[in-house]
Amino acid sequence: MWQKNENAFILSVRVLPNAKRTGIEGIWNNSALKIALHAPAVDGKANKALIDFLSDVFHVKKRDIFILSGETSREKKVCFQNVASEELEKILLNQLNKNKL
Repeated sequence: MWQKNENAFILSVRVLPNAKRTGIEGIWNNSALKIALHAPAVDGKANKALIDFLSDVFHVKKRDIFILSGETSREKKVCFQNVASEELEKILLNQLNKNKL
């Protein structure tokens, strides 16, 4: 679901555009973080909403997050650069535990 090295943290994401609310929905197929987005999948709005949401959740500047692959797909690889991978992993695990409650 995620990969990390000294310079980057890569997260597999499955997006659900046009949702009632934006938020983490859990894990999809044991391989990706499932994220609902209120934004429609039109003119890059869902991609922008995804970057905005991930920036808020992980406390990372938007300029340090980009879509590595899957710009026009629901399944994406998102790269966080210039960040502490251990901190992102800790936040991600915390978010997943919070969703289980």
